Amino acid sequence: MEFEGKTAVITGGAMGIGFACAQMLYTRGASVVVADVNAEEGAAAAAQLGDRARFVATDMRDMNAVQAMADTAADVFGGVDILINNAAIALDGVVDEIDEDRWTTVIDTNLTGYWRAMRVCVPMMRARGGGAVVNMSSVQGLRGFRGWPAYAAAKGGVNALTVQAAVDLAPAGIRVNAVAPGTIMTPLNEKIFATRPDAEELIETWNAAHPLGRFGQPEEVAELAVFLASDKAGFITGEVVRVDGGLAMKAER
Repeated sequence: MEFEGKTAVITGGAMGIGFACAQMLYTRGASVVVADVNAEEGAAAAAQLGDRARFVATDMRDMNAVQAMADTAADVFGGVDILINNAAIALDGVVDEIDEDRWTTVIDTNLTGYWRAMRVCVPMMRARGGGAVVNMSSVQGLRGFRGWPAYAAAKGGVNALTVQAAVDLAPAGIRVNAVAPGTIMTPLNEKIFATRPDAEELIETWNAAHPLGRFGQPEEVAELAVFLASDKAGFITGEVVRVDGGLAMKAER
């Protein structure tokens, strides 16, 4: 029960990597605020976790909603010790064709939304003498993948924001790190496959892109995120750690 007495806020916590993080933190003692734009899935996730979990409907593009997320953590559990920024949306379109609405939606959710969550949660961490932020990045923030400019730009921004925040917040005892997954079998990716007539071929191609020959699972990413949020990672800050089955390594070669 290494997280007993601590409160974790997980954005995009209703499913996939976010729920895997929420479940892992909860079973190891933390109280958990599940924040998600999907009310039905979010309420079900919190109910599945148990009495030390609360759901807050949260659109990361809305500062008032993000503030309500943090206020819930304060009112119910006394504050925030851990923030896992995981909420994301993926909209494709090559750089000279993607329209401004799609671009703005991705950047506002996947990058500015992370800043919003830090803006409201970090003061609570300061008040409690420290904390940990884990931002969910992607290998797409490190390597180019055709057709995803907004997503890649947002994740590249997350990497830069992570390093900057780590510098700014270190004196307060707040560590900030990022996790950069490769292809993970999440509901987000399942939706992408569902829209493709060549889904099986695409899955085979994506599998083959990883030297380990397969997709990752949400729990494999959660193990790293939860480690970075723990006291075991007490001397780690400002890092972007890949958990990608060797995908970026293969690209480098």
